[in-house]
Amino acid sequence: MLGEAARFLDGHPELKSPRALVDLWNLFRNRSRSFELDDFGYDEVAARPWIELFDFLYSVWWRVTLSGVDNIPMTGRALLVANHSGVLPWDGAMVKRGIAREHAAHRTARMLVLDMFTTLPFLQPWLRHMGEVRACPENGERLLRRDELVGVFPEGVKGVGKLFRDRYRLARFGRGGFVRLALLTGAPVIPVSVVGAEEIHPNLARMDFIGKPLGLPYFPLTPTFPLLGPLGVLPLPTKWWIDIGKPIVFGHGPEVADRPMIVNELADQVRSTLQTMIDSRLSRRGNVFTGE
Repeated sequence: MLGEAARFLDGHPELKSPRALVDLWNLFRNRSRSFELDDFGYDEVAARPWIELFDFLYSVWWRVTLSGVDNIPMTGRALLVANHSGVLPWDGAMVKRGIAREHAAHRTARMLVLDMFTTLPFLQPWLRHMGEVRACPENGERLLRRDELVGVFPEGVKGVGKLFRDRYRLARFGRGGFVRLALLTGAPVIPVSVVGAEEIHPNLARMDFIGKPLGLPYFPLTPTFPLLGPLGVLPLPTKWWIDIGKPIVFGHGPEVADRPMIVNELADQVRSTLQTMIDSRLSRRGNVFTGE
């Protein structure tokens, strides 16, 4: 794709086609990218400049306290199962950044992202270069079979778009797709609870009559959005806790992945464990903004 432009920069100044001008522009425009992408589009070089922003959000804005990071293995596949919250997917970003910062092996988690985010034209390329992957069973299985650390949010849209009055009450875990992933790949399930994210955008109501024509599954009404316009997207500086639980290893093989009763039973087991973790943290936290 950049052949003509590359030859031009390598001491061959004759551009032999109009396409070479376009390629040359793309070469300069993307000079901060590595062009060494994995098959999902992850670009480590392009993602690097965003680390400072995530570190600021993690350490200063939300003052995240991460516990249990040693429950994540040093190597090999594992499936992180977390509660979803906060209207926008900041929870996944903070889980990922916390593990990269504080885990002994500084592992990179590949988060499976809802379709509603991966189909937005302004967000999809950025998520792809950051290493996030569209949530579907095939993608999750490919990542796990490569022994990667994969993060999922089984509540889906029901979790990220829940109303403020329903905060920290786990929605139903879909049809147990994450259980099938774990069974098929032999990956341990590691529950991850996030407390503090539910208050960054208190969702008072859903104006879906606005969201549906825009192709959005929901349209939140918060104290600041849409009243303050773009400023309303700024999240509140609450205090966060991320707790990583002990790995759960299912005592079944891949042959039961197609047995709905067993899959649902295992999903309920994980959901119950995660809800207990959330409730435990809520009982110990103080002020929403200071944590004291």
